Amino acid sequence: MRVLGIETSCDETAAAVVACDGRESPEILSNVVLSQIDEHAAFGGVVPEIAARAHVEALDGVIEAALADAGVSLDRIDAVAATAGPGLVGGLIVGLMTAKAIAAASGKPLIAVNHLEGHALTGRLTDGLAFPYLLLLVSGGHTQIVLVRGVGDYERWATTIDDALGEAFDKTAKLIGLPYPGGPNVEKAARDGDPRRFAFPRPLKGEARPDFSFSGLKTAVRQAASAIAPLSDKDVADISASFQAAIAETLVDRVSRSLERFHREQPAVAEPVLVVAGGVAANRAIRTALETTCKRHGFRFVAPPQVLCTDNAAMIAWAGIEHIRAGIEEPDAMTTAPRSRWPLDTSSIPLIGSGRRGAKA
Repeated sequence: MRVLGIETSCDETAAAVVACDGRESPEILSNVVLSQIDEHAAFGGVVPEIAARAHVEALDGVIEAALADAGVSLDRIDAVAATAGPGLVGGLIVGLMTAKAIAAASGKPLIAVNHLEGHALTGRLTDGLAFPYLLLLVSGGHTQIVLVRGVGDYERWATTIDDALGEAFDKTAKLIGLPYPGGPNVEKAARDGDPRRFAFPRPLKGEARPDFSFSGLKTAVRQAASAIAPLSDKDVADISASFQAAIAETLVDRVSRSLERFHREQPAVAEPVLVVAGGVAANRAIRTALETTCKRHGFRFVAPPQVLCTDNAAMIAWAGIEHIRAGIEEPDAMTTAPRSRWPLDTSSIPLIGSGRRGAKA
């Protein structure tokens, strides 16, 4: 089985071919990702209109490159999987409509994939994980802890009540004069900083609810930066290090509650697993803190390679394969419309950051 995956939910134009025969481990035959960082850098963040236009210009070539890298022609593809949400609607339209055209012209089935499900199932692509396991998704648009019971079977245990963690990194970088993308540049600056200089808050630490909050931490960074402006290189490094330390400590506290809950509710699981995915998962300080926490709670820590943590089409192709293997009856994907919000857990309480429209808790 070979599936062509297409991903255009934000600022990466991506296409990939993933193969799986059911007897051996799946194989990523190609995974082409074209970043738009240069197009958005001057604005300090992703501009939806620019992103959509860039997808239009690049997607055909990226798909051709993915097929060429995989050494297959379109007639040897068994299905097409494309991100249908959540994300920026302009970009989603480009990718989904392109996938529909390919499917219609080639007679191949089309699978409309939830972008979050792509992240949720990546641990099975890279590590062959068995269900159930926990997912910590930390990206520019999402911060969630999800129980992954099976393909199409998800329960959200925690989410951010305000900003996503990746957004907090990007806005902090902008506040202290670091370039876009914020996450990697804050991490780089933090290497030379003193994490004890600024006593930033640890939002919701110690509270029974398992959710996340980052807006207050962001405000504390702004106040600290304004109080000592103009900032020297040392100030930027110290703020970055102190911010990163606050994030790591907060995540450890928040995640620990879900690890303890998993032990209580899934006592039959001999080797519990926490999968960490999303762009923020590439941060080494955060990874180290979470690895230590997992060891303390008897969990195996799994973080896919960086190229599969950030937005990519291999995870979308793999989600398509998972749907096919599970025998999930798909709705008519040719009539599927792109969705800016699409929660994995459709019964979840509508909190900001959960992927559903609704008021704050």
